[in-house]
Amino acid sequence: MTPTARRIGRSLALVLPVVLVLSGTLAVSAVPWAGKDSGTQLTASSSKVSVRAKSRAPQDILRDQLLAELQEKDPGVALTHLQREVENRPSLAKHCMSIARSLGRAAVEQYGPSRAQAFSRPVCDTSYATGVMRAS
Repeated sequence: MTPTARRIGRSLALVLPVVLVLSGTLAVSAVPWAGKDSGTQLTASSSKVSVRAKSRAPQDILRDQLLAELQEKDPGVALTHLQREVENRPSLAKHCMSIARSLGRAAVEQYGPSRAQAFSRPVCDTSYATGVMRAS
């Protein structure tokens, strides 16, 4: 291979990736992302950047479902479903106590301390009762 061909090859190896990146960036910034009607385009300097929603952990989803169930039905039903979920998915066992305490606190808010304590069950080492006691 001649020295001239090597020099041209090295120059292309340095310049070509830069050209490809710049042309790709310009092409993406000119695409109308918002649709035909709005007339807005996404540019590289756009200050309105959408943020991707964080995925929620399974224990947080379960906690929210059980709290909603506590509001709709009663704490006993929510505690039974908590125990079933922990049995079905052992990975939730380490979160069982905090979920049960949350249910206890929510039960006190809705039913008062004495009535909430009546729903107590030995789920997750009586953490529900601890939540009731601390919320009282």
